[in-house]
Parts: sequence; C-alpha cells; structure tokens
Amino acid sequence: MPTVVALDVSLSMRRPVLTSGTNDSLQNEPLTRHHLAVHGINALLHYLQVNSKLEFVSLIVFSSLYEVVCPFTRDYDSIRAKLQTIEEWDKTCIEGALHGVNNVIMAEWGNATACQVILITDGNPGIGPMSLGNSLSALNVAQDINPFPLPFPYPGKLSIVCIGLQQDPSLQIGLPLYQRLVDLAGGDSIVLVPESPLSKYTVATCFQKLAEANYVSFQGYLQCGHLGSRILLSPAPMPYTKKTDFELAPGLVISKTIEICGFISVGDVGSPSSISRHLVLPLATEKNSSMQGISLEEDSDTEENGDEGRMPSFCVLLHGALKVENMAALCMLNNEWYGFIYSWADTKKKSNLMLTVLEPGSHVVPWLGNFNNLGPLDTVKSSPVSFPVRPAEKRSYTQNAPSWIRQVGLQSDIQKILRHARKLPDKTQNFYKEVNRLRRAAASIGFIELLEGLACILERECTLLPPNLNPDCTIQMGHVASMIRKPEFHELRYNIPPARTKFQPGS
Repeated sequence: MPTVVALDVSLSMRRPVLTSGTNDSLQNEPLTRHHLAVHGINALLHYLQVNSKLEFVSLIVFSSLYEVVCPFTRDYDSIRAKLQTIEEWDKTCIEGALHGVNNVIMAEWGNATACQVILITDGNPGIGPMSLGNSLSALNVAQDINPFPLPFPYPGKLSIVCIGLQQDPSLQIGLPLYQRLVDLAGGDSIVLVPESPLSKYTVATCFQKLAEANYVSFQGYLQCGHLGSRILLSPAPMPYTKKTDFELAPGLVISKTIEICGFISVGDVGSPSSISRHLVLPLATEKNSSMQGISLEEDSDTEENGDEGRMPSFCVLLHGALKVENMAALCMLNNEWYGFIYSWADTKKKSNLMLTVLEPGSHVVPWLGNFNNLGPLDTVKSSPVSFPVRPAEKRSYTQNAPSWIRQVGLQSDIQKILRHARKLPDKTQNFYKEVNRLRRAAASIGFIELLEGLACILERECTLLPPNLNPDCTIQMGHVASMIRKPEFHELRYNIPPARTKFQPGS
C-alpha cells in the first residue's frame, strides 16, 4: 500500500546526540537527531527495495508548514538523493503535517485506498499555539472550516517514530500525546522509540521492526488441477471485516492456497463490485514428482545455470492463455469467498496478471447468479448461455440511462447535443430528445450545476457558429439556454419544447 514518510525538520531535530564511541560521529560535525532520522529512512527504503519493490513512497518535510519533497514514486534512489539536501526550518506543528499528509493522499489515491503514514520526529511536542498539546485540547471545539485531521478520511495506519532518548524530559511529556494521536488514528497504529543508547544501530533496528510489521508480503500457492505455482500478491490483501447494523463480523483472511474453479469470458464477467485488486507475481516453485508437465531431469541444467527466463512457470502459462482467449479465471479464496484472475494491461505493450477480490459470498455478481450453480459449457451444448441473461419480454419503461462514472461519458453526451445542434433544423427532434434526456438525468441526481454549464456552452456556441449555417441553430440553442435555467425545467415531469420558427420543416 502507498506510504507517506513525514520528516520533522524543526530546529530541535538538529540537536546533537551524545555518543559513547566515535563510530556514529561525523568528522566535521556532531551526530544529530536529523542524521539518525535520515539513516532510519534509508534503512526503511533498503528493506522495501529488497522485499516490497512495488510500494509507492512519498516524502514530506514539515515544521510549522509542510512541503512535498518527493511525490509518490518507486524510485527509492531519488528519495535518498532528496534526503541529502533537506534544510532545517522553524518549530514543530504535528497537526499541520497531518493535514498535509491527508491532502497528498486524497489528491493521489482518494479515500478508498489503504495507506501507511510514518511520522518521524524527535518526540518534542512543542509549545504555544501550534503545539501538539494545544491541538489535542481543542478537539472538543467544533471546527467546521479546518477539522482535526484524525481519524484519516481513508483506510490508514499511523506509525510515529520518536528519535530521542527514553529518559529525555521532553519525550516523557510528548509520549502520552503521541499515544493519543495513534488512538485517534485507530487500527494498528503505534508509537516507536529506539532503544538506548541512541545510535545509528538502534535507530536502524527500530525502523527494521517497523518495516517487518507493516510490510508483510502475502505468499501463497495458485492451483489449477494438477498444475500450480507459488505466487506473491502485491499489495498484500487486508483481512475483510464486514460491519452490520448490530455487530462487527470477524476479519476474513484469504487462504494461502488459491484454487481456480473454472474459466469464464471477460465480457460475461463485466465490472462487478470488488473489495481490492492485486498483482499476481510468480515465485520460484519447488518441483516435485506430483507436478504434471515438468520433467525433473530436463530442468536440472536450467537450475544450475540460474536462467529464470527458461524455467517453466504456471503463472506465465495462465497469463498467456487468459490474454489470448480473453477469459477470466474464477478462483476460490476461502470458504464461500471468490475472486477473478485475468490479464490486465496498464499500457499497450505491457500486461500483468491481476486478481480482483469480490465480497464474501457465492451470489455477489447478480448477472452470473449463484457461483455454485455454474458448470462446464458442455452441459449446455444446444443453447450456450451468455451473460447477462435478458428477460424474454421487453418492458415499456426500459430506457438507456446516462452513465457518468467517468468524465468521458459526460463529455460524450454534451458533444452529441452539439453535433445535433449544428444540423438544425433537420435534427430538431434529435436535438431536443438528447437535451431533455441529459436534463432529466442531471435533475434526478441533483446535478443542477451541469444544466448551468450546458447553458453556458450553448451560449458560447452561438457566438462561434460559422455564417453559412442555418439561423435556426442560433435560435434553438439560445432558446434551450434560457429555458434550461428556469426552475420549472429542473423537475422531471416537464420537457423543454422546441421554439417555433419559420425555418422548421413543414412551416
């Protein structure tokens, strides 16, 4: 999951650290808490580079203000380079740092992606109006403009690392306040303090424990009949906890053995509601005599040479088959819990094997019905079934409703109206049909701002029309722009009628 590292660059982070030996001290300047924090971040990046290469990391520095030093990236070397150029600022403001973290994550990932937040400071909560104690004391005061940034508006985990001596008086004052912060963040949020004495070794050990606790990879086995392969899911799936009206169901965990039940066309699967998506990456699989299609004698030379590209892999076979046949594999994640594995392309040249985790249950995709009732295609040789199964009778109230899940859908509907407008008066009926269709859809969901935007677009088009077009174009677009702003046409029962002109057919 994406990670934001928030580093305190206040003046107190530049305090020197008293060391017993000379191994941790620099030649020209004493070792400071800032140097230890940078060393700890480098240890964290080294762990991610070895164990979790696909993690996105962003670096933020803060004091009374915050600054995004490095946006989300997988290039950990660029973060290391930026760490060497950081300068100190003024006093610490934890609340402002958390606001900055929320802004960065919401702008990049939204409120549905689980994120890690690692806040690194010296443990001094500060004094005065911007101190942590002052921010927490104002929690009970209603703040409509700038509320306190915790709990996170997204699924997040807060880890606070205090680079300070455990017997430091300022740290003793700050620890209860930081503990209150992680209580507000909820989840598995923690406060970590390196062991004494403070040194590069103890700080690196602290960050190592943090990395091992927060970045646990999911390694399992993907099985299809007698074929199989060890896999790695990235990011690691979180336990699923379902909230009901009166109780909180215990967390459900994906099994270490994921079994493929069958294959189905991607067109029939569609876009069902899902919990999460994960990359499926192959791992080196130990071969044994029970695995069909693999000759142990033939692979002995390959293992000695260490050429992984020539070693047989079930994941590569599955990915190629699903991509060529345009199919998806229905797999069982746990008892009565399913998901789909399919080939997904982020670019035209590169595709990956992806797992979409559905909600627990066997009837979570309505148009497929109960998964327990699905069977081989051979059982319906006479009349193959295609999904979704449409009713035999045609209902009078069925009509294609606009789908504005993405921006391109809304743009397409408006451009269709403008195309009909330029062909007036021949397309008068089509023009008003599309205008009233968009008006009803916007009014039904309360999207009144869209109607004002459409009126402005039509008025602008009136001024840009070439002189060789029929004058009825300008008249009808101006008529719609004025009528669509009236309150009575914000109701579903009224339609905007065409303006009567001498240019209309039959006039």
